[in-house]
Amino acid sequence: MDAFLEKFGEFLPGLRWLNLGGGHHITRPGYDIPRLVRVVRRLREEYGLEIYLEPGEAVVLNAGYLVAEVLEVVKNGVDIAILDASAACHMPDVLEMPYRPPVRGAGLPGEKPYSYRLAGPTCLAGDVIGDYSFDEPLVPGSRVVLEDMALYTMVKTNTFNGMPLPAIAYRDGAGEIWTVKEFGYSDFKGRLS
Repeated sequence: MDAFLEKFGEFLPGLRWLNLGGGHHITRPGYDIPRLVRVVRRLREEYGLEIYLEPGEAVVLNAGYLVAEVLEVVKNGVDIAILDASAACHMPDVLEMPYRPPVRGAGLPGEKPYSYRLAGPTCLAGDVIGDYSFDEPLVPGSRVVLEDMALYTMVKTNTFNGMPLPAIAYRDGAGEIWTVKEFGYSDFKGRLS
């Protein structure tokens, strides 16, 4: 806050509102909510501002899974598991931020006996999700569950290189899964017109 006020404080008296943006993980365990409240109160009281937060990410933090299947495993200096999911198409935040999504049951490279670079099947050389290790070897047909995928994966997907969009499903409290939406060629074609 001090750095913000030092650089922008002179402009605050002429404003009616201030948007503090997104990325506030107010639902994350350990997030300092009392500090956030102090910052918002200070800006309201000292400058008479109406304060906006965009906690959209907090609403979906640690929510949503992208279930991928291993198509094949190749060796190119490291073992590379080619998935039917793509960083470029289904989780562009991995390439843009960078963001390393948690993978259920996986560890850091070398932490568990079998290490792999998870990659997508597109022609993009950088279609790489990241390096992970597993208790068991990955083989074609193995399922890989990428967690915390609701934040950007749901809104930034694309069909580059003909990659289909993943179906959207809902899992209820009893564990039953309901398909909400499936995508096909008409969705791809509709994006082009």
